[in-house]
Amino acid sequence: MTVAQILCVAGAYYAVGRLGLLRQVVMDESSSDGVVITPLWPPTGVALSALLLLGMRIWPGITLGVFFSIVTIGPFRATDIGILAGNTLAPVCAYLLLRRVGFRIALDRLRDGVALVFLGALAGMLISASVGTAVLVLSGRLPAHGVWPTWSAWWTGDAMGVLVVTPLILVLRRARLPLPREPRRWAEAAALTVTAVCVVPPATRSPLCLLFLVFPLLVWAALRFQLAGAAPCALFVSVLAITAAIDRVGPFARHSFVEVMVSLQALNGSAALTALLLAAIVTEQRNIRRKIEQACLELAEVVTRLTPPPDAAERRRPYGD
Repeated sequence: MTVAQILCVAGAYYAVGRLGLLRQVVMDESSSDGVVITPLWPPTGVALSALLLLGMRIWPGITLGVFFSIVTIGPFRATDIGILAGNTLAPVCAYLLLRRVGFRIALDRLRDGVALVFLGALAGMLISASVGTAVLVLSGRLPAHGVWPTWSAWWTGDAMGVLVVTPLILVLRRARLPLPREPRRWAEAAALTVTAVCVVPPATRSPLCLLFLVFPLLVWAALRFQLAGAAPCALFVSVLAITAAIDRVGPFARHSFVEVMVSLQALNGSAALTALLLAAIVTEQRNIRRKIEQACLELAEVVTRLTPPPDAAERRRPYGD
């Protein structure tokens, strides 16, 4: 069973990595000898999700997936062992950090959302970016003056993979369609989908700088559908923003590589944080309300059992009163 899970994780990592490589950025030759960077690396989200759901025993699947992804990009070199180790250690360390703070995969508490952002994404992915960049520099494939752009793009790409993909996978495993007897819920979900399709493409590709229009959409999705609505919306926004940035259209036109990457990651990070944390807050508040309602019902039942019926009170009344 474990071997099958390891192979499935490796296959998923490789397949999602291929999708991530479809939208890649080649950095300026003057700064980094044409190193290929992906603004969103989904396999990091797949790797962390697999660890959270299946445990540490599937870590070899992550290593196999990284190996297959490296071979896809180019020939495997001895120095790539460092990249292999860094990309394996990053999700493993992120998983250990999350487990240390009592992270719950339901993402139904604000503390879980904060932990995923700061420990799982921002802190854990420092390892892969740092080790990978160091390997490129030491092997001579990256000049010293290209270290900062490469490291920052590597780190943000891996972190965005965790922020965007991990919540989506965690919510898909327990997602349920609205019941047929809830037509209003279906109608609102359809309205949200249509609005996203109509708003996000022009917002990310218009030269009028309309990127702020995506945030009311994310707030709507998080408030009404929690993580089940917020996670797909955040992924949709990120993918279209990355496409616009690579095509250098809309608000990403006429800017240098560094300026495009800063704008893109600021948008993607803000969108993911808004969706994830707001959805966690709403879910936590709803759970608290349900617990309070349940406690009130139980208290009412106890009071009902302890309160004597009116006829019993009449029978105990002394005669002659």
